[in-house]
Amino acid sequence: MQALYDVPAPAKLNLFLHITGRREDGYHLLQSVFMLLDWCDTLHFEMRSDGRLSREDLDTELPAMDLTLRAAHALQEATGCRAGAHIGVQKNIPAQAGMGGGSSDAATTLIALNRLWKLNLPRPALERIGLALGADVPFFLRGHNAWVEGIGETIRPLEPGQQPPSTQFVVVKPQAGLETKAIFSSPVLKRDSSHATILGFAAAHYDFGRNDLQPVAESLCPDVKKAINWLKFKGMHARMTGSGSAVFAQMPRDVNFQDAPSEWKIKTCGNLMIHPLAGWVSE
Repeated sequence: MQALYDVPAPAKLNLFLHITGRREDGYHLLQSVFMLLDWCDTLHFEMRSDGRLSREDLDTELPAMDLTLRAAHALQEATGCRAGAHIGVQKNIPAQAGMGGGSSDAATTLIALNRLWKLNLPRPALERIGLALGADVPFFLRGHNAWVEGIGETIRPLEPGQQPPSTQFVVVKPQAGLETKAIFSSPVLKRDSSHATILGFAAAHYDFGRNDLQPVAESLCPDVKKAINWLKFKGMHARMTGSGSAVFAQMPRDVNFQDAPSEWKIKTCGNLMIHPLAGWVSE
């Protein structure tokens, strides 16, 4: 096997998430801004000449067929590629957090194997493969912070003047997770938020909007509210990201987190303006 490289798979935050309606097929219509974060999984890729795909869990044990392997198989099937790969996964982004860890791993896998196998597929071709794996995968393939609408399929990169400024965040992930289906199927979920605009977001950035899923999430997972209140006590305005149990807030300097419950995972991190692998794929 020929070694290639270690590559990052960054997390994302939903700076806000509004539900504006529901289609007849049950899918919810949303508006959100997805922002890349420098909290990353690390994936290691090695070429296999026998055409097989294998995976090694370098820390956390993953399901037998996670999105990393599914992405690799999908790329093989779409291209007829006979090369294989051994993938090592260092999982740092927590699961069921609403931070897109699995989708980001899938996108990084498509980007890295497209390069390793010398397939030279352009970004739109990778996006078509990625969309079948998960709604968030195309965002990570695009590689830019974005305004997201529809059921998540409309992704518009933010212009320079719309970009949220560089800052530091604290992300708190309680031990309990949340399942997306349980939140979206709740009869009390707010589904009629008025439509927001990019200009409105750009005027406020980190103070804009809310997460419409948060009240339901707090009822399903009391630790979400506990984490938000804990950050509020420390002088921070926190909210939930995505449909998971992680919450985040802009971090002032010199905050002490030693009194946090031991089972919480707490990470200080910064936002990214562009995906680390954005230059690896042609348009």
